Amino acid sequence: MLPALPLHAAGTGNGSAGGSQVPSPAYEQWYTGSLISPSGALTQKGVFAWEPYFTYSTPTGFLDSGGHGQPIHDGMHEISNFTLYKYAITNAISIQTTPTLSYGWRKHGDTTSGAKIGDVPVDVMWRYLDADPRRLIPALSIFAGVAFPTGDYRNLGRSEDGVGSGAYTFRLALTEQSTYVLPGHHALRLRVWGTWRHALGAARITNTSSYGTTSGFRGAAHPGMYGESGFSLEYGINQKWVLAMDLARDWADGAYIHGRNAQGRLIRTTGDGSGDWMVAPAIEYNWSPRFGIIAGVSALFAGHNTARVLCPQFAFNSVF
Repeated sequence: MLPALPLHAAGTGNGSAGGSQVPSPAYEQWYTGSLISPSGALTQKGVFAWEPYFTYSTPTGFLDSGGHGQPIHDGMHEISNFTLYKYAITNAISIQTTPTLSYGWRKHGDTTSGAKIGDVPVDVMWRYLDADPRRLIPALSIFAGVAFPTGDYRNLGRSEDGVGSGAYTFRLALTEQSTYVLPGHHALRLRVWGTWRHALGAARITNTSSYGTTSGFRGAAHPGMYGESGFSLEYGINQKWVLAMDLARDWADGAYIHGRNAQGRLIRTTGDGSGDWMVAPAIEYNWSPRFGIIAGVSALFAGHNTARVLCPQFAFNSVF
């Protein structure tokens, strides 16, 4: 079973340089971007976006195979820093990376051996349709990239140290962004997205690993496919203050593990698939078209074979 992956907005968008649409030439709404939704390519060549997120993750229960809530007695608590770095190569093509640093612990168990960096993704994104809000035409973008297996996943001294997959992973995403003007001259921004991830090979496993194997195991794991879809709404109270909400659905196939344990017994097993529904309300404050902050909480409210987790978080958004 793979470690939980943090969910954050994979993009910025305070003003038009950061990818926001302008619903009216006389008025520009400022955004940071919601907590989960990814944004498309930046709109001006040479623009650089930097957005660090800080998250505290606390387990509140477990959803079994039937989607029924079960108590969890010693779940993993985690503090993580997820930082977006995005650069506009052209007016329509950007490149981004989003490394994650985390530290975890259990109330009645062990901790990670230190701050751990997970697998590092690098994505190229292309906005193939520019937005025209006056004609109700959205901005459409496609992402493609690879996550590099930099996170610890095998030969772990502590099972809590498993933060990586051990395999190169192909990443693909499609995003839509559109902006509307509501009565009272309030801007409403809609994002819709779908993502898909597929491992490009198997991970070689020895001893304790992020796949649940223990000391003495020798073999390999084939990570299951993963996908997410969702939408977000951002409502402009005024130019600086914005209310945001995400609704997302995640799914993941179980990993296939084969090898021999410490006793030499042949092991062939496929993990259970999982899925969840998540909501993430937040509030944004932008003091200029290029700088803003967002704070909110994401919460799993339905699903199966997954931990129910509550994640307060905040981020600082900047575009240069």
